[in-house]
Amino acid sequence: MARQTCIIRGVAKLTKTEPLFITVPSAAGEAELPAAVGRDGYKRPFDLAVLLLAHLLLLPLWVLFWTLIPLVIKLSDGGPVFYTHARVGRHGQVFRIIKFRTMIVGAENATGPVWAAEEDQRVTKVGCLLRRTHLDEMPQVLNVLRGEMSLVGPRPERPELTEQFCRETPGFHRRLRVRPGIGGLAQVRGKYDTQPRHKLRYDNLYIANLSPGLDLKLLVQSVWVAFRNGQY
Repeated sequence: MARQTCIIRGVAKLTKTEPLFITVPSAAGEAELPAAVGRDGYKRPFDLAVLLLAHLLLLPLWVLFWTLIPLVIKLSDGGPVFYTHARVGRHGQVFRIIKFRTMIVGAENATGPVWAAEEDQRVTKVGCLLRRTHLDEMPQVLNVLRGEMSLVGPRPERPELTEQFCRETPGFHRRLRVRPGIGGLAQVRGKYDTQPRHKLRYDNLYIANLSPGLDLKLLVQSVWVAFRNGQY
């Protein structure tokens, strides 16, 4: 079987209005990646319905979070509230993910993009709490509304890391068959720093069993994981 590679093109020039792509050639004799064999058609209406219902039922909580979290981040060190960066989405399309900032300003100027670690010295005290409770992921609902992400799916990786993982982990490109998610099976079953080869097993298992029922179950479990981690 031919070696699988990912070719990044023009990532440094990525802007909000210029979608770029990561080219993912398939192995010899393997069909080009389909959108999970057309079984993911439910995801867009499912995501929008869940977001609408969640905002209607929990409006005071949403208002509290959207007000309090930006205020605390700003007061903690005076830096920007949001963090945006390139991520690889469905079929290799590169988009900008939106998160609440959890690291010190300029954290990656010296190190560049690195794999997440459970004990990351670059994370602020406020950021540590946001990561433990997964509240730093809240702004990604905007990515969901724009159709770049889904509520449930494989977590999107950076183009540079996607290129590396495609070289080192056979079949890693198969996770690009569906939109990336805010949460997913790998996040419920694994840890923040679970290695790519292990996350890939969870991602492929999720894609093989796509259904609204599974998405709903993983959403509930994700809330429980966030609540449980916040107690530590």
